[in-house]
Amino acid sequence: MANKPVSELNIETWLNKAVGWGHTTSLESQQDICIHLPKLQEFLLQVYETLKHMGSNTGIEKFPTIGQLLGRLCWNPAVIGHEDTRKVLICCLCCMYSNEPQNAIEKQANNWIKNLVCHLFSSSGQGRDGDAEIIAQLGCTTDDYYDKLLKNIISSLIMQLRRNQQDVNRTELLAEQIRSVCVACIPILTLPEVAPLLEALLLYHGPESNEILDEHFLEAVNEAIQRKKVVLSESAVLSLWLRHLPSLEKAVLDLFQTLIALKSKSLNEMEQIIKDSFLPQAACHPAIFRVANDIFRNALLQSDGNIKVTTIIRLFTHCFIQEYSKDNLQPRLPLRAYCLHENTALVLALLRKVEGLTSNACIQHLRSIVKMLRSVDNIERSHESVFESWFLLIHLGGWVDIAAEQLLTSDPEISDDLVWLLAFYYNPCNENQSRSRTMMTQTQEAANEVSDVLARTLCRLDIPGMESQKIITIAHKLLQDII
Repeated sequence: MANKPVSELNIETWLNKAVGWGHTTSLESQQDICIHLPKLQEFLLQVYETLKHMGSNTGIEKFPTIGQLLGRLCWNPAVIGHEDTRKVLICCLCCMYSNEPQNAIEKQANNWIKNLVCHLFSSSGQGRDGDAEIIAQLGCTTDDYYDKLLKNIISSLIMQLRRNQQDVNRTELLAEQIRSVCVACIPILTLPEVAPLLEALLLYHGPESNEILDEHFLEAVNEAIQRKKVVLSESAVLSLWLRHLPSLEKAVLDLFQTLIALKSKSLNEMEQIIKDSFLPQAACHPAIFRVANDIFRNALLQSDGNIKVTTIIRLFTHCFIQEYSKDNLQPRLPLRAYCLHENTALVLALLRKVEGLTSNACIQHLRSIVKMLRSVDNIERSHESVFESWFLLIHLGGWVDIAAEQLLTSDPEISDDLVWLLAFYYNPCNENQSRSRTMMTQTQEAANEVSDVLARTLCRLDIPGMESQKIITIAHKLLQDII
């Protein structure tokens, strides 16, 4: 029954019922509501499941009378007196809320939804029939009353949270109460007025040894952040990911899926998506970097060294290094704390900037990198050590591009080390030094990418008189080495 599709006919049937019930609390209407309440709640759950997969405009366009039905139900005290029904009504209304209203009608609809949510959020189990009279006596409109009421409730909760955190002897909000606040926030996460309370909850750290925030709340907040339905401070997002590992893992995997599905090959576009995810900034915390790095490692292994996966890893690390290198008042841990690689000299060599170096200095530096990588390949000769060196080179692959550039612009006699570096990058060698498929790598895919890299390098350099035959010769030699 839960998967039964919602139709306008279903909505019309329940709307007629709601009109018949009215806003009165007569014995006859109460009895009829009690009889129909289980089926009504089941229907509202179906409405919620349908609406949450649509945009706010799409839901209203497909079901034009849904607003009338929800509005009538929200003001019926016998209906909202049932806690579960009241909660699902809040969920349905929040699905209809437009995060970016485009016109006056959508703004008006948002205000209407906020008023209903505030009304439901502040209603007791039996409702308050005298609300309208009380509001009139206060000399303010219903809109103003409920808007201020929600803000006051939120402000009060934030103040209590802060007092609890500053003074562990206070018992104003106990652990169970805080969890209850979290659960109550889940249906109204996307309301702008609730954002300060979300921030206060995520940044709350009391004397409790165990996680005090409700897990479903943490998952819901993370989902809202990923879908851009709520905007929180970087410190609040960082706190969320540090205190709830599944949210961090989901954020990294969602970023991966977004980038993999991206049809554009623009590196700038991919880089901007990575930066917008806030993950490179958060990765400046070593614990978050290690979690993300483990996911990268598994993705690389499971994809058999897929070129797009290696590009994502490299771009992410580039964004992370940018954030790590920024002037910041907070002290940074040394890079070795991030466990990029046990060979610190190799890490530093790959991190060295090319700006200001002559062509000859670049070549000498590339040869030193190749020497260090070859020492791993020749001496340690374990799949694990070769993989870790390859994984590091994928992370910090700027010098691979420099190697491609030098291949196109330098004398042929220096090409062997540079070809080895490119070959290792696209297909790491095994202990016998044969260019076999040590990491289950797609040779044809690697060949295409190598050709693309060299072609992009030639285009970027735009050197007058450069013969296209040179790139063909180099690509042929490199591909022979890979195969």
